[in-house]
Amino acid sequence: MRELNVALIGYNFMGKAHSYAIGNAAFFFPQEVKPVKKVIAGRNEPGLKRAAEQFGWQEYTTDWREAVGRSDIDIVCIATPTSSHKEIAVAAAKAGKHVLCEKPLGMNAGEARQMWEAAHQAGVIHMIGHNYRRVPAIALAKKLIDDGKLGDIYHFRGVYLQDWLSDPAAPMSWRLDKRIAGAGAHGDLNAHLIDLARYLVGDMERVVGMEKTFVTRRTKALGDKPPHGEENEEADRLEDVTVDDAAAFLARFKNGALGTFEASRMAGGRKNHERIEINGSKGSLAFHFERMNELEFWSREDDPKTQGYRTILATEEVHPYMQAWWPPGHPLGYQNTFVNQFADLIRAILAGEQVQPNFYDGWMCNLVLDAVSRSVQSLTWEHAEPAAAELHETAGR
Repeated sequence: MRELNVALIGYNFMGKAHSYAIGNAAFFFPQEVKPVKKVIAGRNEPGLKRAAEQFGWQEYTTDWREAVGRSDIDIVCIATPTSSHKEIAVAAAKAGKHVLCEKPLGMNAGEARQMWEAAHQAGVIHMIGHNYRRVPAIALAKKLIDDGKLGDIYHFRGVYLQDWLSDPAAPMSWRLDKRIAGAGAHGDLNAHLIDLARYLVGDMERVVGMEKTFVTRRTKALGDKPPHGEENEEADRLEDVTVDDAAAFLARFKNGALGTFEASRMAGGRKNHERIEINGSKGSLAFHFERMNELEFWSREDDPKTQGYRTILATEEVHPYMQAWWPPGHPLGYQNTFVNQFADLIRAILAGEQVQPNFYDGWMCNLVLDAVSRSVQSLTWEHAEPAAAELHETAGR
């Protein structure tokens, strides 16, 4: 069987998720090729070595350029902080590698466009890691909308709430440094909502938003605390938080629908509360990620005597992706969305056809993120799409 060698850049939370997906895609989705976990790259050698051993990588390197430049590497997966995405992705594309990059694609729309152009010009398959599109219930929602079950779309309503920063004593993280993360809850969480909105409803025309940093300084994270009784002034030093803790915005879609979006890391008691609701002229649907195997659906065409939201357990063989998994009623978990995603990437590589969402979708998402950020400063509505001349120029490439 032909093999496709993979290089993974990054080894923490997302590195673990992608390692699981790469190792299990061929088991659940047998295809003509087998992905091989060839080399994993990261900066901290002790942690990198442990990850390589735990996640089953053949080799490791502290130089991502070495991994990307190897002639035996076919696919590069990028699971690093946002500030490094562009450099790695552009280098991988120029080296002729297929690329899967975590979201948000770039620090801003300008970076994202450069990444899309590099991958497009290189003729490689490129994918952005919006794994929530690979939840069977979300894929079912897409089919219901495409089949006209909701009619004309009126509303998209999305919230993504977490609480890991709700304690003012929570320490600093790279995710709170604008130079590395680009944005806070807005770029991290709203990016998921924006992608789902584009996938299910369509492109946005204008946005207006607001954001807030509730805890502006946090304790520098220095690892282990000093022994009791020993003074360590450095451990108590505070650092400025330079990104938002929460962000919300309104949107007007090109098709006339209205959208509301809210993201927060300060919502006490909410661990990973992503919920969307879409209302149309003929029906409505709702999805809650913490109950990710279920889709709520309401139809105006049902008999009024029994009309109401029904809960669909999207684990039947007729539901997207489920033919590869377990018997009906056996739910999937978070990690399985990454398997579905990587299997779709392999399928696209074999077919020589572009996959979705790809770097173009990442660019469009960054455009919306940037427009909201501009709106926060201008206190007015901002356009969330590229100018017509820019689109014309891009289409000619």
